[in-house]
Parts: sequence; structure tokens; C-alpha cells
Amino acid sequence: MSSFLQTIKQRAQAHKKTIVLPEGEDPRTQEAAQKIVAENLADLIVLGNPDEIKLDGVSVIDPHSAPKHEAYAQAFYELRKNKGMTIENARKQMDDPTYFATMMVKCNDADGLVSGACHSTANTLRPALQILKTAPGTKLVSAFFMMCTSCPEFGENGVVLFADSGLNIDPDADQLSEIALSSAKSWKSFMNDDAKVAMLCYSTKGSAGGDCAAKVIEATKLAQEKEPDLLVDGEMQLDAALVPSVAQSKAPNSKVAGQANILIFPDLASGNIGYKLVQRFAKAEAYGPLLQGIAAPVNDLSRGCSADDIVGVVAITAVQAQMM
Repeated sequence: MSSFLQTIKQRAQAHKKTIVLPEGEDPRTQEAAQKIVAENLADLIVLGNPDEIKLDGVSVIDPHSAPKHEAYAQAFYELRKNKGMTIENARKQMDDPTYFATMMVKCNDADGLVSGACHSTANTLRPALQILKTAPGTKLVSAFFMMCTSCPEFGENGVVLFADSGLNIDPDADQLSEIALSSAKSWKSFMNDDAKVAMLCYSTKGSAGGDCAAKVIEATKLAQEKEPDLLVDGEMQLDAALVPSVAQSKAPNSKVAGQANILIFPDLASGNIGYKLVQRFAKAEAYGPLLQGIAAPVNDLSRGCSADDIVGVVAITAVQAQMM
């Protein structure tokens, strides 16, 4: 276990929050739930059939027969009636565990939600955006991974934030700048180190042209204008962002190059491929995709996740809930 996750777990234990897991039928969720209880990381609510799911120390709720099913349906109807929602459809929607879980967070019956072990990101994100909406001052919801490597020379003792590696397919310059700003806030909520944001590309400081490089240059400019005190620089190649000797050669005047702890990828393809390469080749711990920009803590899981991955994301979600 990385020192990052150890610290996150200690913070979760210090001020326990209530986290809901809507995928109760998944064996990984059940295994993770028992570990979370054993480690005293959160108060857990698991959604599913209580006759089939037997977990010590965990509240198991069936959305179909839950006492608050009608109250949640009524509240969801009020939220969505201007979008054409009927009370009949709202009741049907509350039979969906993810929608039910999201309403639990909305109604303060849970502090956060973790889903995605057997559902797509869209299945997790759609109800979050419909019910919880974006956080104040946030223009864009994005996704990041906390990558915990065995290379202490990178990031903060081997921990580096990758974004967007799970949600926005081809962000424009303004959206890319928003991803950078949100990622810096996420970093500060978890880590002691100041955010140092590298806007990645195949080019460093004009070494190559092209539309992608132009987009990243513009995004860097926008991020600097929006947050003048933030250490953000680009465009730069990955080695210039992380390796001091390369940074000295390619970007000698940069305050970020060679010491970046946040890597902003120009598109989802590079971000998703990048995190998986580091996870598999370097055997890094990858926690995410974690969502940023939603008004309450909601986090996605990779469908290839393990029970231990779920435990880690629940601990992270609990800490996010503490910060909110």
C-alpha cells in the first residue's frame, strides 16, 4: 500500500462519513465492504437485496422496498419536472440503484457515492449531473487519477495526478484550462505539496507545430489568466515535465518543468492510455477515475477494478466529503 493511501485512510478514519455503494450484487463490492468495515474507513450503505447480501456492520437497502422510495421519487420529480419528468417515471427511476443512491446523497442520507464496478461512467455521471449538478463556480466536470508509483523522484514521493483520463474526449482550450484548475484544487485537497501543473503535448515550448500544440498553448494561457498564482506551464513533453535534466535543456525558465505533480493530457485518448501504461508497466496504484466539479462527492470505478481498488476509492471519497 502506498503512503498516499495510508494517509487517506487515516484521514477517513478520523472523521467517518457515510458512503453508499449501489452495486451490492457485485462480489467485489461485497468483499470491499467487509474490508472497509474492518478498517473503520466509513459508515457503509450497500444497495441490493438484504435476503441475498449478508454483510456484517453494513446497512443493506433494497431501493424497490425502501421506506424513502416515494420521498426520493417526489424529490426527483420536483428537480426534473421542468425537463418533462412525470411522477410515474420518477418512481421507476428510483428503482435504479444508482439514481436511488444519488438521491440519498442529495437528501443528506449519505455523504458520497462510489459506483462503476459493473456500470459505465455515463451510468454514474448522468444521475449525478441531473440531481447533484456541478459545484458552484465550476464550468466542467472532469475525471482524474491519483497515480501512486514506486519512483519517489516524481511528483510528491511518487504520487502524480493525471487528468482528464476518464471523461472528456476532446476538450477545447477553455475546457482544458478548466480541467487544469479543477485538478489543482483536487491536488490541494489530498496533498501537502503545492500544485505544479504541466500541460502536456508532443511539443515543448514551440518545438513543434500543429493544432494540438496550439490548443495546449492557448489552454495554458487561459489557466494562467484565470489563476495567476497557480504554477501552470506548457506546452511541454512528458520528459520535460518530470525529469529535471530534460527540463533544464528544453524549458530552462519554467517553474514547473522537471517538478510537475499534475499532468494535464490534451485529450482523453492520451490520458487514458497514459494512466494504463503507468499502471501496468510500472505496477503503479491507480485510484480513479475520480470525478471533480460535482456538487457532492461522486466517484467512478474502472470496470476492471479489484475489491482493494474499491476500498481505496471509498476512502478517497470519504476525505472529499470531509473537505466539502
